[in-house]
Amino acid sequence: MSFNIIKQLNADAQEGAATNEGAEPAAVTNVPVEAPAAEPVVAAAPVEERIVTAHDDFDWSVDKRNVSSYNKEEKAKYDVVYDNTFKQINDGEMIQATIEAITKTDAVVNIGFKSDGLISLNEFRDIPGGLKVGDIIEVMVVEKEDRDGNLNLSRKQARTSRAWERIVELHKTGEIVTGIVTSKTKGGLIVDVFGMETFLPGSQIDVKPVTDYDQFVGKTMEFKVVKINETIKNAVVSHKALIESDIEAQRAEIIGKLEKGQVLEGTIKNITDFGAFLDLGGLDGLLYITDISWGRINHPTEVLKMDQKLNVVVLDFDDDKKRISLGLKQLTPHPWDTLSENIKEGEVVKGKVVNIEDYGAFLEIMPGVEGLVHVSEITWANTPINAKEFFKLGDEYEAKIVTLDKDTRKMSLSIKQMANDPWSEIDVKFPEGSKHTGVVKNITPYGVFIELATGIGGMIHISDLSWLKRFNNPNEYTKVGASIEVIIMNIDKDGRKLQLGHKQIEEDPWNSLEETFAVGTVHEGTVTKKDDKGAVVQLPYGLEGFAPSRHLAKEDGKTVGADEIAQFVVIEFDRNDKRIVLSHTRLWEQAHEEVKQAEFKEKKADAEVTKKAVKNLQSKVEKSTLGDLGVLAGLKAKMDSAAAADGAADEAPKAE
Repeated sequence: MSFNIIKQLNADAQEGAATNEGAEPAAVTNVPVEAPAAEPVVAAAPVEERIVTAHDDFDWSVDKRNVSSYNKEEKAKYDVVYDNTFKQINDGEMIQATIEAITKTDAVVNIGFKSDGLISLNEFRDIPGGLKVGDIIEVMVVEKEDRDGNLNLSRKQARTSRAWERIVELHKTGEIVTGIVTSKTKGGLIVDVFGMETFLPGSQIDVKPVTDYDQFVGKTMEFKVVKINETIKNAVVSHKALIESDIEAQRAEIIGKLEKGQVLEGTIKNITDFGAFLDLGGLDGLLYITDISWGRINHPTEVLKMDQKLNVVVLDFDDDKKRISLGLKQLTPHPWDTLSENIKEGEVVKGKVVNIEDYGAFLEIMPGVEGLVHVSEITWANTPINAKEFFKLGDEYEAKIVTLDKDTRKMSLSIKQMANDPWSEIDVKFPEGSKHTGVVKNITPYGVFIELATGIGGMIHISDLSWLKRFNNPNEYTKVGASIEVIIMNIDKDGRKLQLGHKQIEEDPWNSLEETFAVGTVHEGTVTKKDDKGAVVQLPYGLEGFAPSRHLAKEDGKTVGADEIAQFVVIEFDRNDKRIVLSHTRLWEQAHEEVKQAEFKEKKADAEVTKKAVKNLQSKVEKSTLGDLGVLAGLKAKMDSAAAADGAADEAPKAE
């Protein structure tokens, strides 16, 4: 635009110069070139008093170079026109521009400034049909003058700035925006919105989890701006929010029409241990595992599959919490209501173990119809049975219906009644005193339960396992499943109990061992157990004895330890209580005592010999010197008198 005005001004000047060319000779002839200008005279004289001369047609404002000058009014007018051709711009300003020319790499852009700007063609790749000369675009003034003095413009930054303004506005209003997914990034997708890159997190793509992000690249989708960051000019968009808003509307519509007992069609979207979630067309409902089938199931996957469509009935719903409980089994009658007439008391049925409790097992006769086999109805034997060890889930059994109550939907079954009661002939098959071989079925701290035949069993008390050994627990002697010989000691037909014995198979060895292990006898034994009270000692013939702690001391001051072999002396033998008390200490104490006794006896014997020798000597002396006794007596008297005199003489000086 500035170029056209300048051209117009030049044309006007040339036209004025051409018009005055004919008057130039007259001016040359009549008026010298150096003559002063007559403009002040003309300006001062009124028009009606002017005297027309031949020089009036000469334009004195044009010099020899055909350059014209303007008066003040014209100059002021053209100055305004010229000034309007330039714009005052600032860095960062958004301005409309015109494409003046297109080169191989750049577009020449006119913004009405003193110079044009160049913008790379890469910033116009999004224009449909390509860029053309004369197109009006919006650009941003990056710099009025860069370091090279050039005008720096950018269409990309202008679009980004405008896009950010629109995105901020859309975030405030909540309006929906359309964008193009341009690429995939870590954790989500990059979306072009109004020419600006925004972030779409993977969790905001859809209400369902999305694992393949590549399928969305290049697609045009609708979004909602959910978050912005003014500082770094970053925005987060969501497609899931639009879906949820649609679902919420559908959910409100569905809940408004819900009624208990209403049948709906749903699609299974998730299966858990406790049930399945169904999509009811924008609203989710929960089908609990207990409402899937009248029969017992361990996991919903036994009946249901993902994405399976099925009809369900509304059992309950909560408007506030928007929870819906669904049922599948309720669409069919309860099996107890359609129970066959053939299922009645006394009939034999076949069922599968579906649940095991301490008190028994539940057999499923048909889906939804179960009966209980109590532990007392498993076997005729009156021995305790652990139902969890006897039954296994999935096993099938035949049982007889004992009781049946359709109103309360309860049924009791019996396995043992499938056979005759063996206790009716117990006296014949297992009389008292008879010997049998049984199988260990159970072990308790006080005894062992033996099965002699199906339904027939009894208990061996821990004290009846062995004549010789004492056990803290029967499992020290036998194990479950082992065979063992027993003797029938007592029969309780009414209580269905048998008292069994095992040690009674052999005679009591204590009767014959009384002499072998008499008090004072010494035996070699091995310490098998030891505590603060004493030690258990294994003796020959399988017998066990007990040595108190004070009887374990050794001669060197130590004590007999566990697993040590030593000599023991029997200090007590009780056949009735089956008890032997031993001592190791008494052995060496007795040895010491015996040594002392031997020494004492030896000394006593020596003393007796000496005494006898002295007596013999004395008797001989008396016989040989009996006649000299008088002489000796006189001699002794004289000696005594002399001694007395000497003593008196010694005392005299002392008295003085």
